Parts: sequence; C-alpha cells; structure tokens
Amino acid sequence: MLKRLIARWQGVLLTLVGIVATVWLGATGQLGLYIHPRYFWFSIAMALIGAVFVVAAFAFTPLPEEPDEATDAAAAPGLHDHSHHDTAEPPRGNRAGTVRAALAALTIVVATGALLVLPPTTLTSATATQRSINSATSALDASSPTLVGGDTANFTVKDWALLLRQNPDVGYYADKDVDVVGFVTASPDDPENVFYLARFSVTCCAVDAQPIGVPVYLPGWQEQFEEDQWLAATGAIEQNPGSTGDEPLVLVTETLEVTEQPEQPYVF
Repeated sequence: MLKRLIARWQGVLLTLVGIVATVWLGATGQLGLYIHPRYFWFSIAMALIGAVFVVAAFAFTPLPEEPDEATDAAAAPGLHDHSHHDTAEPPRGNRAGTVRAALAALTIVVATGALLVLPPTTLTSATATQRSINSATSALDASSPTLVGGDTANFTVKDWALLLRQNPDVGYYADKDVDVVGFVTASPDDPENVFYLARFSVTCCAVDAQPIGVPVYLPGWQEQFEEDQWLAATGAIEQNPGSTGDEPLVLVTETLEVTEQPEQPYVF
C-alpha cells in the first residue's frame, strides 16, 4: 500500500507544483511571460480545477483493505509462504522500484526549482537567434493586415517590421518618425553594423513565440550596448548604407537610450 501511495503522490505533487506556479504567476502579473493574455483566466480556472482533484487525491488515498500482498498471495499461494523466509537479498523488483522512486523525486525537485525557485524571465536573444528573426513563419506573413497608408504614430516594433516588409520604397518613409522599444539582438547577416530592436510575437504561449524586429544601423554598436539590453529609439527609416545584409531599409537613430523592460515584453 505504501508504494501505491507514494506512486500516487508523485503525480499529485507535480500537479500541485504546476498549480501553485500558475496561480502565483497570475497573482503577481507575470503569467504574461509565458502565455497570451487571452488565456490568463482559462489557465487560472484550469489550475483551480486541478486543485480540486489534488484535494480529492488526498481524500481518497489507498485504503488499508487493499493490500497488495493479499492480491499476490491469491494469485500465487504456493509462492507466498516462502517469500518471508529466504530473502537474503532485495528482489530485483524492489531495486527497480527504488530507482523509479528516486527518478520521480528528482523530477519533482527539478520541477519545483524551475517553476517556483528560479525567477520568471522573458525570452532572450538566444531564442531569437534559434527561431530566425522576421522569418516567413513569424507574424509577418502574407495574411497580416496591410499597414501601408496607416497612421504610424503608435506603431510598435511589430507594426514597423511588418510595414518595412510590405513597402520597401524608402521614399515612403521620408516624413515618418519612428519611436520604438525593443531588446538588442545582433543581425545574423551584418552583426558588426546592424542589430535588431526586437520583440517576441506570441499567438498562444512562449513555445510558439516568434521574434520580430526593426533593423538598426549603428556600426560598432557592441561597444555601447549588449545583447538583450532594452533600448528606446527614435529616428527615421533610411536606405541601408551597408554593403552586406538582407535588410534594404534600416532605422537610423536620432536618440538611443537604455530603458527598462516593459511590463508586457511581448507583442500580439
């Protein structure tokens, strides 16, 4: 019975860790680091329903009249009497069970550390590099709304990145001022002269987040800024003066300052 109880509580503890983490992130306003805001209440509701099942699991633990040995004895009565007298070494089944219990305990410890001990954090430039910024699978695909001709006064990084893709005519941007906030990630094509002010576009959760960004032309930018720093930039869109790179248009800044990470680091 003890083994069955422990086996059941392993799953219960993992569920409990997930519930506490979800509710805590929601209460502290940090759930947005992992999921789209439209799923906040759904996630909280699922966590609370999960809590009901956790309480039920504690309430309905294995009963004393469910002895495993009794079942085993009924199935093989001839073997039962000898098992108590000639057990010089632990059976292999016991050793395997001990290993499984140890692995389960390790899983619980790792999950607890990852979800409850380590501070929540947003995705970084390392993820942006892995997922290819402004890729065809990002929020900048052909199904995106047309922004050409729109009011750019409140455009975000996502809006500017989409507009640059939809209209590569530099003359169109002559009277348009850019004012954006994003984190720094190096251009894969011209890392010495260009970096992106980037954000992650989230459709459902951090797993499907896609990096998008506005290319900034600033030779030697590494001497002033570091990757993952959040910057606020103003400036204008101009032809890329560099001879390399896939970005024909870039942001040439008038002001560029280090700023705090926004409360909501993602765009939707």
